[in-house]
Amino acid sequence: MSYASAKHIDVGAIPIIDIEPLRKNYNANETAKQILDAVENVGFFYIVNHGIGNKLIENARTAARRFFSYTLEQKNQIAMNKHHRGFLAIGQSKMYGDAKADLKESFIWGLKIEDDDPRLNSNSFLVPNRWPDFDSAFKAQVYPYLEACNACGKDLFKAFAIAMDIPKNSFNHSFDAPISRASLVYYPPQPPILGADQFGVAPHTDFGCLTLLCQDDVGGLQVQHINGDWVTAHPIDNTLVANVGDLLQRWTNDRFRSTPHRVVNTSGKERYSLVAAVDPDFETLIDPSIVCKDSERPKYESIACGDYILDRFDKSFKYRK
Repeated sequence: MSYASAKHIDVGAIPIIDIEPLRKNYNANETAKQILDAVENVGFFYIVNHGIGNKLIENARTAARRFFSYTLEQKNQIAMNKHHRGFLAIGQSKMYGDAKADLKESFIWGLKIEDDDPRLNSNSFLVPNRWPDFDSAFKAQVYPYLEACNACGKDLFKAFAIAMDIPKNSFNHSFDAPISRASLVYYPPQPPILGADQFGVAPHTDFGCLTLLCQDDVGGLQVQHINGDWVTAHPIDNTLVANVGDLLQRWTNDRFRSTPHRVVNTSGKERYSLVAAVDPDFETLIDPSIVCKDSERPKYESIACGDYILDRFDKSFKYRK
């Protein structure tokens, strides 16, 4: 697959939705209708008034720029472990079997679990994070971003349920120990010599329920429109990009669209992204029958949220081999 032949159409194909009414519990039904139209027809949308403060975002961005500037030897002190925590170097992830490895570095963390927490190791995601000893300010600067994204995600899950005309806590009723993961991602400039089949992240759909992305001003995210063309999701100030993942498509019996997307950083600049994959508790039953009406039948068997995510990890990440 090549990015050279992509036809880019107007960013207006990705709607911008104000979710303040949803967050503050006024006119939530109208907001839910806008979101439903987006997730059924595009799978992606921008959100404004999302509740994640500019200072919190800037702290995480500052930490990201500092972290990725350390030597590879330093970063590998907290190399990715089997629990999907830590640093992932270039060459260690790819989105499908015959793709080139993604041209990116990542640092991934999840829910804060201390050594004396009774939930410790009760599943593969309830494990301590891997924070760098060589950067004492790092943890305090980045961890709050995940907490804020979990809160935003819970609001969006409520909107999804309202839009589907099912009880509003149907998708977020089990959120005591969410298996959400957050990532700092660094994309180096991508020189043309690497070829048209090299991507920062190759075309793919996301594994889980919901992804929230905070872009910098460099850009590079491209989304596949329903007509097959590629839409450039340009950075827009004070917005996050939200998109449906495969697990939420499954949970909604294919009503929501998990849309292919990719990253191509041909800007000549370094690109930094803040990403959160928002998912409920490990044991949450992903049962599409909850959205089925009348004679509609579920297309998928029920599965635990965590089991599905781990299976997808096994297929995509070299460190899991």
